[in-house]
Amino acid sequence: MAERKAVLVVSFGTTYRETLEKNIAAIESAVAAAMPERVLRRAFTSGMVIVRLKKRDGLVVDTVAEALDKLEREGFTDVVVQPTHIMNGDEYDKLRAQAAPFAGRMRLRFGAPLLTALEDYRALCQVLMEALPAPEAGEALVFMGHGTGHFANAAYAKLDYMLRDLGWDAFVGTVEGYPTLEEVLHRLEERPDLRRVRLYPLMIVAGDHAQNDMAGDGEDSWKSRLERAGYGVRCHVAGLGELPGVRAMFAAHALAAAEA
Repeated sequence: MAERKAVLVVSFGTTYRETLEKNIAAIESAVAAAMPERVLRRAFTSGMVIVRLKKRDGLVVDTVAEALDKLEREGFTDVVVQPTHIMNGDEYDKLRAQAAPFAGRMRLRFGAPLLTALEDYRALCQVLMEALPAPEAGEALVFMGHGTGHFANAAYAKLDYMLRDLGWDAFVGTVEGYPTLEEVLHRLEERPDLRRVRLYPLMIVAGDHAQNDMAGDGEDSWKSRLERAGYGVRCHVAGLGELPGVRAMFAAHALAAAEA
């Protein structure tokens, strides 16, 4: 009897249905296409998102534990768990904790988040530099990450340095970590030749942070604060999951886990 195999793609989640399809569902499709011998399943780590989607839209999404329990009851014995998280932070820790009780009951292998090994940073820089127009003279690219109190937050500063080392006038800031927009503004002030900014979310989905904290018209949004500082600002509200190169990175991580 053939062993039943599955791949469980785990995301934080989003309540924005359009960005769910453009980003999370697109990543899931890329992973499924790379692993046709495995059944695809979905789980979210955000309980708030799960509850809201069910209440508002009638859309039911499993937690990690619920998804693995269903797979076990259906007879699956080999499961690759692939996160769509950017880094090995709080949400990835939550995923591993929720999956831990199933470790002795089925063969579990975990794919890496987007930015794990040094090669991942180089790969993401390459994806961004191929997918986005290069900064023009007098223009900077500013990426908004979520940020975290977790030690994995250092990933943002690492990516920030690497983008500039590769020749781009690009800066990475975060909403809830370091560097913040204050540090980004300080670095822009050190470059008086840069007077225009293109804003991009450095997040898998373009949800509330991208729509409001980055591109919103409120006085505290990054767009408004940069404009008050004298910069011309253009906002591009699209999640990283819309980039084929990012989806390919997640698929490669899932394949690496399956072959480990």
